[in-house]
Amino acid sequence: MVMETPSSRVQSFGLAEINWDRLDKTKFYALGAGIFTGVTTTLYPVSVVKTRLQVASKDTAERSAYSVIRGILRTDGISGLYRGFGTVITGAIPARTIFLTTLETTKVAAFKLVKPFKLSDTTESAIANGIAGMAASLSSQAVFVPIDVISQKLMVQGYAGHAKYSGGLDVARKIIKADGIRGLYRGFGLSVVTYSPSSAVWWASYGSSQTLVWSLLGHGADLEKHPPSQWKIVLVQATGGIIAGATASSITTPLDTIKTRLQVMGHEKRHSVRQVVKNLIADDGWMGLYKGLGPRFFSMSAWGTSMILSYEYLKRLCVKDELMT
Repeated sequence: MVMETPSSRVQSFGLAEINWDRLDKTKFYALGAGIFTGVTTTLYPVSVVKTRLQVASKDTAERSAYSVIRGILRTDGISGLYRGFGTVITGAIPARTIFLTTLETTKVAAFKLVKPFKLSDTTESAIANGIAGMAASLSSQAVFVPIDVISQKLMVQGYAGHAKYSGGLDVARKIIKADGIRGLYRGFGLSVVTYSPSSAVWWASYGSSQTLVWSLLGHGADLEKHPPSQWKIVLVQATGGIIAGATASSITTPLDTIKTRLQVMGHEKRHSVRQVVKNLIADDGWMGLYKGLGPRFFSMSAWGTSMILSYEYLKRLCVKDELMT
Protein backbone atom coordinates (compact mmCIF):
# COMPACT_ATOMS: atom_id res chain seq x y z
CA MET A 1 0.00 0.00 0.00
CA VAL A 2 1.35 3.42 -0.97
CA MET A 3 0.25 6.31 1.24
CA GLU A 4 -0.74 9.29 -0.86
CA THR A 5 -1.54 11.80 1.88
CA PRO A 6 -2.03 11.76 5.65
CA SER A 7 -5.79 12.03 5.11
CA SER A 8 -5.84 9.09 2.68
CA ARG A 9 -4.04 7.00 5.27
CA VAL A 10 -6.74 7.86 7.80
CA GLN A 11 -9.47 6.97 5.30
CA SER A 12 -7.75 3.64 4.70
CA PHE A 13 -7.49 2.82 8.36
CA GLY A 14 -11.00 4.08 9.09
CA LEU A 15 -11.76 4.07 12.80
CA ALA A 16 -8.27 2.77 13.54
CA GLU A 17 -6.91 6.30 13.16
CA ILE A 18 -8.73 9.65 13.18
CA ASN A 19 -7.22 12.87 11.89
CA TRP A 20 -6.98 16.01 14.04
CA ASP A 21 -9.07 18.08 11.64
CA ARG A 22 -12.02 15.69 12.08
CA LEU A 23 -12.33 16.36 15.84
CA ASP A 24 -14.59 18.67 17.82
CA LYS A 25 -11.79 20.40 19.78
CA THR A 26 -14.02 21.81 22.56
CA LYS A 27 -15.47 18.38 23.28
CA PHE A 28 -12.04 16.79 22.92
CA TYR A 29 -10.41 18.96 25.61
CA ALA A 30 -13.38 18.87 27.99
CA LEU A 31 -13.86 15.10 27.90
CA GLY A 32 -10.10 14.53 27.78
CA ALA A 33 -9.55 16.31 31.09
CA GLY A 34 -11.94 13.90 32.81
CA ILE A 35 -10.78 10.72 31.09
CA PHE A 36 -7.05 11.33 31.62
CA THR A 37 -7.60 12.38 35.24
CA GLY A 38 -9.26 9.02 35.83
CA VAL A 39 -6.36 7.12 34.25
CA THR A 40 -3.82 9.18 36.21
CA THR A 41 -5.65 8.46 39.47
CA THR A 42 -5.52 4.72 38.81
CA LEU A 43 -1.83 4.51 37.86
CA TYR A 44 -0.27 7.28 39.95
CA PRO A 45 1.00 4.95 42.75
CA VAL A 46 3.32 3.27 40.23
CA SER A 47 5.10 6.60 39.70
CA VAL A 48 5.53 7.06 43.45
CA VAL A 49 7.12 3.59 43.82
CA LYS A 50 9.38 4.13 40.80
CA THR A 51 10.58 7.50 42.11
CA ARG A 52 11.37 6.13 45.56
CA LEU A 53 13.36 3.26 44.11
CA GLN A 54 15.38 5.65 41.96
CA VAL A 55 16.43 7.82 44.91
CA ALA A 56 17.14 4.93 47.31
CA SER A 57 20.73 4.83 48.59
CA LYS A 58 22.74 1.74 49.46
CA ASP A 59 21.76 2.24 53.11
CA THR A 60 18.04 2.31 52.39
CA ALA A 61 16.21 -0.76 53.65
CA GLU A 62 13.44 -0.59 51.05
CA ARG A 63 15.15 -1.54 47.79
CA SER A 64 12.41 -3.45 45.95
CA ALA A 65 9.01 -2.38 44.68
CA TYR A 66 7.29 -4.70 47.17
CA SER A 67 9.21 -3.36 50.16
CA VAL A 68 8.60 0.25 49.09
CA ILE A 69 4.85 -0.34 48.82
CA ARG A 70 4.80 -2.15 52.17
CA GLY A 71 6.75 0.68 53.81
CA ILE A 72 4.45 3.37 52.41
CA LEU A 73 1.31 1.53 53.51
CA ARG A 74 2.76 0.91 56.96
CA THR A 75 3.68 4.55 57.63
CA ASP A 76 1.13 6.54 55.60
CA GLY A 77 -1.59 4.18 54.46
CA ILE A 78 -3.16 4.40 51.00
CA SER A 79 -2.74 8.19 50.97
CA GLY A 80 1.04 7.69 50.94
CA LEU A 81 0.76 6.24 47.42
CA TYR A 82 -0.75 9.54 46.27
CA ARG A 83 1.81 12.03 47.56
CA GLY A 84 2.10 14.90 45.11
CA PHE A 85 -1.06 13.84 43.29
CA GLY A 86 -2.82 17.20 43.62
CA THR A 87 0.16 19.02 42.12
CA VAL A 88 0.37 16.60 39.21
CA ILE A 89 -3.34 16.82 38.39
CA THR A 90 -3.26 20.64 38.54
CA GLY A 91 -0.30 20.87 36.19
CA ALA A 92 -1.25 17.95 33.96
CA ILE A 93 -4.23 19.66 32.34
CA PRO A 94 -2.33 22.54 30.67
CA ALA A 95 0.72 20.35 29.99
CA ARG A 96 -1.36 17.63 28.36
CA THR A 97 -3.35 20.16 26.33
CA ILE A 98 -0.11 21.56 24.90
CA PHE A 99 1.26 18.05 24.33
CA LEU A 100 -1.75 16.64 22.47
CA THR A 101 -2.30 19.75 20.35
CA THR A 102 1.35 19.77 19.26
CA LEU A 103 1.36 15.99 18.73
CA GLU A 104 -1.62 15.94 16.39
CA THR A 105 -0.79 19.05 14.39
CA THR A 106 2.86 18.01 13.98
CA LYS A 107 1.90 14.48 12.97
CA VAL A 108 -0.07 15.76 9.98
CA ALA A 109 2.85 17.95 8.90
CA ALA A 110 5.35 15.12 9.45
CA PHE A 111 3.45 12.69 7.21
CA LYS A 112 3.50 15.31 4.45
CA LEU A 113 7.22 15.83 5.05
CA VAL A 114 8.19 12.15 4.64
CA LYS A 115 5.77 11.38 1.80
CA PRO A 116 8.19 12.29 -1.05
CA PHE A 117 10.78 9.76 0.20
CA LYS A 118 8.56 6.79 -0.80
CA LEU A 119 9.32 4.86 2.38
CA SER A 120 7.54 1.73 3.57
CA ASP A 121 4.39 2.22 5.61
CA THR A 122 6.09 1.05 8.82
CA THR A 123 9.09 3.34 8.38
CA GLU A 124 6.95 6.31 7.37
CA SER A 125 4.70 5.82 10.40
CA ALA A 126 7.71 5.49 12.74
CA ILE A 127 9.35 8.69 11.48
CA ALA A 128 6.19 10.81 11.42
CA ASN A 129 5.01 9.66 14.85
CA GLY A 130 8.53 9.99 16.28
CA ILE A 131 8.86 13.59 15.07
CA ALA A 132 5.41 14.41 16.47
CA GLY A 133 6.19 12.78 19.81
CA MET A 134 9.45 14.67 20.23
CA ALA A 135 7.91 18.01 19.25
CA ALA A 136 5.02 17.46 21.67
CA SER A 137 7.36 16.66 24.53
CA LEU A 138 9.59 19.67 23.85
CA SER A 139 6.60 22.03 23.76
CA SER A 140 5.19 20.83 27.09
CA GLN A 141 8.43 20.79 29.13
CA ALA A 142 8.08 24.42 30.30
CA VAL A 143 4.94 23.44 32.22
CA PHE A 144 5.84 19.85 32.99
CA VAL A 145 9.28 20.25 34.58
CA PRO A 146 8.24 22.47 37.55
CA ILE A 147 5.33 20.10 38.25
CA ASP A 148 7.71 17.16 38.02
CA VAL A 149 10.20 18.76 40.44
CA ILE A 150 7.53 19.60 43.02
CA SER A 151 5.65 16.29 42.80
CA GLN A 152 8.82 14.21 43.07
CA LYS A 153 9.91 16.06 46.21
CA LEU A 154 6.50 15.29 47.69
CA MET A 155 6.75 11.64 46.63
CA VAL A 156 10.03 11.10 48.53
CA GLN A 157 9.52 13.46 51.49
CA GLY A 158 10.67 11.85 54.72
CA TYR A 159 12.13 8.92 52.76
CA ALA A 160 15.85 8.16 53.03
CA GLY A 161 16.53 11.48 54.77
CA HIS A 162 14.59 13.74 52.38
CA ALA A 163 12.91 16.87 53.75
CA LYS A 164 9.22 17.02 54.65
CA TYR A 165 6.73 19.53 53.27
CA SER A 166 3.18 20.63 54.00
CA GLY A 167 2.17 20.56 50.35
CA GLY A 168 3.02 21.59 46.81
CA LEU A 169 2.98 25.32 47.56
CA ASP A 170 5.38 24.77 50.46
CA VAL A 171 7.77 22.92 48.14
CA ALA A 172 7.59 25.69 45.53
CA ARG A 173 8.11 28.41 48.13
CA LYS A 174 11.19 26.73 49.62
CA ILE A 175 12.70 25.98 46.20
CA ILE A 176 12.25 29.59 45.04
CA LYS A 177 13.65 30.91 48.35
CA ALA A 178 16.76 28.75 48.01
CA ASP A 179 17.40 28.83 44.26
CA GLY A 180 14.99 31.28 42.68
CA ILE A 181 12.68 30.36 39.81
CA ARG A 182 15.46 28.37 38.16
CA GLY A 183 15.22 25.92 41.06
CA LEU A 184 11.84 24.82 39.69
CA TYR A 185 13.63 23.92 36.48
CA ARG A 186 16.34 21.78 38.06
CA GLY A 187 17.10 18.96 35.68
CA PHE A 188 15.37 20.79 32.81
CA GLY A 189 18.13 19.88 30.37
CA LEU A 190 18.02 16.25 31.43
CA SER A 191 14.22 16.28 31.28
CA VAL A 192 14.42 17.45 27.68
CA VAL A 193 17.11 14.87 26.94
CA THR A 194 15.10 12.15 28.70
CA TYR A 195 11.48 12.81 27.81
CA SER A 196 11.88 14.11 24.27
CA PRO A 197 13.73 11.00 22.99
CA SER A 198 11.49 8.84 25.17
CA SER A 199 8.39 10.42 23.65
CA ALA A 200 9.88 10.12 20.17
CA VAL A 201 10.73 6.43 20.72
CA TRP A 202 7.32 5.74 22.29
CA TRP A 203 5.29 7.30 19.50
CA ALA A 204 7.57 5.95 16.77
CA SER A 205 7.25 2.44 18.23
CA TYR A 206 3.51 2.82 18.66
CA GLY A 207 2.91 4.06 15.12
CA SER A 208 5.20 1.55 13.39
CA SER A 209 4.09 -1.44 15.50
CA GLN A 210 0.44 -0.76 14.64
CA THR A 211 1.25 -0.64 10.95
CA LEU A 212 3.27 -3.87 11.26
CA VAL A 213 0.59 -5.68 13.26
CA TRP A 214 -2.12 -4.74 10.77
CA SER A 215 0.10 -6.05 8.01
CA LEU A 216 0.72 -9.32 9.88
CA LEU A 217 -3.02 -9.69 10.38
CA GLY A 218 -3.46 -9.44 6.64
CA HIS A 219 -4.98 -5.97 6.54
CA GLY A 220 -3.71 -3.46 4.04
CA ALA A 221 -5.49 -1.05 1.74
CA ASP A 222 -8.69 -3.13 2.12
CA LEU A 223 -9.40 -1.84 5.64
CA GLU A 224 -12.07 0.48 4.31
CA LYS A 225 -13.79 -2.28 2.31
CA HIS A 226 -13.43 -4.86 5.07
CA PRO A 227 -13.18 -2.88 8.33
CA PRO A 228 -11.90 -4.82 11.35
CA SER A 229 -14.08 -5.16 14.43
CA GLN A 230 -13.82 -2.54 17.15
CA TRP A 231 -12.30 -5.13 19.49
CA LYS A 232 -9.58 -5.97 16.96
CA ILE A 233 -8.76 -2.26 16.62
CA VAL A 234 -8.50 -1.92 20.41
CA LEU A 235 -6.34 -5.06 20.64
CA VAL A 236 -3.92 -3.76 17.99
CA GLN A 237 -3.72 -0.36 19.72
CA ALA A 238 -3.08 -2.03 23.10
CA THR A 239 -0.35 -4.18 21.57
CA GLY A 240 1.24 -1.07 20.12
CA GLY A 241 1.13 0.61 23.54
CA ILE A 242 2.85 -2.33 25.27
CA ILE A 243 5.58 -2.55 22.61
CA ALA A 244 6.13 1.21 22.77
CA GLY A 245 6.36 1.19 26.58
CA ALA A 246 8.85 -1.67 26.62
CA THR A 247 11.04 -0.04 23.97
CA ALA A 248 11.05 3.45 25.50
CA SER A 249 11.63 2.32 29.09
CA SER A 250 14.55 0.07 28.13
CA ILE A 251 16.31 2.89 26.29
CA THR A 252 15.70 5.87 28.59
CA THR A 253 15.65 4.53 32.19
CA PRO A 254 19.29 5.55 32.99
CA LEU A 255 18.58 9.16 32.02
CA ASP A 256 15.34 9.14 33.99
CA THR A 257 17.12 7.83 37.10
CA ILE A 258 19.79 10.55 36.91
CA LYS A 259 17.16 13.26 36.29
CA THR A 260 15.05 12.12 39.24
CA ARG A 261 18.02 12.18 41.62
CA LEU A 262 19.00 15.67 40.53
CA GLN A 263 15.46 16.97 40.97
CA VAL A 264 14.87 15.63 44.49
CA MET A 265 18.18 16.79 46.00
CA GLY A 266 18.07 19.59 48.54
CA HIS A 267 19.72 22.88 47.59
CA GLU A 268 22.59 22.04 49.93
CA LYS A 269 23.38 18.91 47.91
CA ARG A 270 23.94 20.29 44.45
CA HIS A 271 25.60 17.50 42.48
CA SER A 272 26.58 17.43 38.86
CA VAL A 273 25.36 14.76 36.46
CA ARG A 274 28.81 13.22 36.63
CA GLN A 275 28.69 12.98 40.43
CA VAL A 276 25.21 11.44 40.38
CA VAL A 277 26.36 8.80 37.90
CA LYS A 278 29.49 8.15 39.95
CA ASN A 279 27.44 7.65 43.13
CA LEU A 280 24.98 5.31 41.41
CA ILE A 281 27.77 3.14 40.03
CA ALA A 282 29.62 3.15 43.37
CA ASP A 283 26.50 1.94 45.19
CA ASP A 284 25.14 -0.63 42.76
CA GLY A 285 27.48 -0.93 39.80
CA TRP A 286 26.29 -0.10 36.31
CA MET A 287 22.90 -1.63 37.13
CA GLY A 288 22.40 1.33 39.47
CA LEU A 289 21.54 3.34 36.37
CA TYR A 290 18.58 1.03 35.87
CA LYS A 291 17.08 1.53 39.31
CA GLY A 292 13.32 1.37 39.08
CA LEU A 293 13.42 -0.29 35.65
CA GLY A 294 10.72 -2.80 36.62
CA PRO A 295 8.25 -0.18 37.87
CA ARG A 296 9.19 2.17 35.03
CA PHE A 297 8.66 -0.58 32.45
CA PHE A 298 5.30 -1.38 34.04
CA SER A 299 4.52 2.30 34.39
CA MET A 300 5.31 3.18 30.76
CA SER A 301 3.53 0.09 29.44
CA ALA A 302 0.48 0.50 31.71
CA TRP A 303 0.39 4.30 31.37
CA GLY A 304 1.05 4.12 27.66
CA THR A 305 -1.51 1.43 26.93
CA SER A 306 -4.18 2.97 29.17
CA MET A 307 -3.52 6.47 27.88
CA ILE A 308 -3.46 5.47 24.22
CA LEU A 309 -6.67 3.44 24.49
CA SER A 310 -8.31 6.34 26.33
CA TYR A 311 -6.91 8.75 23.76
CA GLU A 312 -8.13 6.76 20.77
CA TYR A 313 -11.53 6.29 22.47
CA LEU A 314 -11.68 10.02 23.15
CA LYS A 315 -10.98 10.77 19.49
CA ARG A 316 -13.81 8.45 18.43
CA LEU A 317 -16.17 10.23 20.84
CA CYS A 318 -15.20 13.65 19.51
CA VAL A 319 -15.17 12.98 15.77
CA LYS A 320 -17.34 15.52 13.93
CA ASP A 321 -18.78 13.00 11.48
CA GLU A 322 -18.69 9.29 10.83
CA LEU A 323 -15.45 8.11 9.22
CA MET A 324 -16.93 4.83 8.11
CA THR A 325 -20.37 3.96 6.89
